[in-house]
Amino acid sequence: MPLSFVGPNGAGKSTMLKMLSTFIHPTAGTIAIDGLDVVEHPLAVRRRIGYLSGDTPLYQEMRVDKFLRFIAQARGLEGDALQQGLARAVELCGLEDVLTQRVKECSTGFRQRIGLATAMVHDPPVLLLDEPTHGFDPLQVLAFRDTLHALSSDRAILFSTHIIGDVEAIADRVLIIHQGRLLGDGRVEQLAADAGIPGAGLEAVFAHLVRTTTRLSGSAELTVEASPKSTPDHV
Repeated sequence: MPLSFVGPNGAGKSTMLKMLSTFIHPTAGTIAIDGLDVVEHPLAVRRRIGYLSGDTPLYQEMRVDKFLRFIAQARGLEGDALQQGLARAVELCGLEDVLTQRVKECSTGFRQRIGLATAMVHDPPVLLLDEPTHGFDPLQVLAFRDTLHALSSDRAILFSTHIIGDVEAIADRVLIIHQGRLLGDGRVEQLAADAGIPGAGLEAVFAHLVRTTTRLSGSAELTVEASPKSTPDHV
């Protein structure tokens, strides 16, 4: 099951994902992906991750199928691996109906799906997704949740959001972040019990933690282990 960073706008969710994806360096502490330090081994880390940023660049004039093929080839895929990667990404992201359209002709929701397809076309063991349901309509959100559940069976998935419903429906583990601080880490039931409000939902737990601004100790090291059927287990 996926792990979610949840917090209000400006909490530090996107910054965390940018550090995990090697785009920016942490100013303190260490981050490792599959045993590789993101600062010391950035290229090796990038081969192991798929990253969907909040503003993933898409080549608007290209047809969707050609754009995905271009990205797959840039990732080093060829032959059977190329065809299998494209077929898997198209199916899981539900892009069959827009393959012959130009990217700019697709709706916001479909462009977000195209971005997700570029992040997973090379079948990485770790997926990092920043606000992945942005621009989705309710039916697309439901379909995307099913997609994440399917993908999480054999890879680690970390996603950020401020949409509580996405977290409750998708995530097995939640990290609550506010103003750059880690306020809570665990399952919703555990977080509620620790906060003294057993049985409460994530929204109530989040509001309680933000108001009391409790900070957990020891947040200087982050390790993501990407093994089959695993989820991140060290933060």
